[in-house]
Amino acid sequence: MKKLTLAAVVAAAICFGLGRIGLFGDLAGTLTGQSQVMPEGTTDVLGTAFARQISGIQVTGEGVVTKLLADDLEGSRHQRFILKLSTGQTLLVAHNMDLAPRLNLLEVGDTVAFNGVYEWNSQGGVLHWTHHDPSGRHQAGWLQHNGLIFE
Repeated sequence: MKKLTLAAVVAAAICFGLGRIGLFGDLAGTLTGQSQVMPEGTTDVLGTAFARQISGIQVTGEGVVTKLLADDLEGSRHQRFILKLSTGQTLLVAHNMDLAPRLNLLEVGDTVAFNGVYEWNSQGGVLHWTHHDPSGRHQAGWLQHNGLIFE
């Protein structure tokens, strides 16, 4: 009986340790399909996520539009543009126009505030989920431009 209890404790410790170092994925995020939420007050969350190649985190911030890109009309339609953050990092925004209104008056030089999910890439990252979730399973995101919120 003692050997069985010891084996169970060792197995639990191993599983806990593997989960803590990420070998089972982020138990609160990756495996459930939910996004991680970075704590409020974290400075330069996007810079940290970029440097550590972290994806799937819910972020809030703002940037200045540096480039308007053609809409992606393959599959779900996305409005695309590039923001430059105060840190100098660039961020591609992929805003789903099938689930949220398009920012029709957007121009280079405009400031856009955002809340969405960050995905790492070598150019600075992509922001998506800038809209509500019709099924209610994912934290809603949004974009704010000229005092209007697009969600």
